[in-house]
Amino acid sequence: MLPIPVTICTIAVFAIMLTGLSLAVSFRRRDLNLAIGDGDDRILRRRIRTHGNFIENAPLCALVVLALESLLATSGMVALVAGLLIGARILHVLGTFQRMRKHLVAPAMIIQHLTLLITAVWLLIQTFGNVLVSLSL
Repeated sequence: MLPIPVTICTIAVFAIMLTGLSLAVSFRRRDLNLAIGDGDDRILRRRIRTHGNFIENAPLCALVVLALESLLATSGMVALVAGLLIGARILHVLGTFQRMRKHLVAPAMIIQHLTLLITAVWLLIQTFGNVLVSLSL
């Protein structure tokens, strides 16, 4: 069995998503015969922004899942957090990639930010709790 299966699965899903987003940008650049910039093309600009937002957020999501899994091992809570973060990233991609689905962006960001915040606070509490127990021994 893998030592951190939820983290590995999360990273694999994110790698597939990032590859798809990168290819979408590359194919649009090819169609427009553009090597750099967005050529003032609305579609390419949206694809670049979708890709950029994913790059900005997915690594932290994966690291939070890793930290949580390091502490909880095979708890269902790890899978729940990973599922929420993956779902939020998928919703965000769908919402930013096509203008007609922009209503998905706000729920995606709320899900992601709340999940990250709650998990981060829990991780801090666990860390400080362990430090205090170590100091009292």
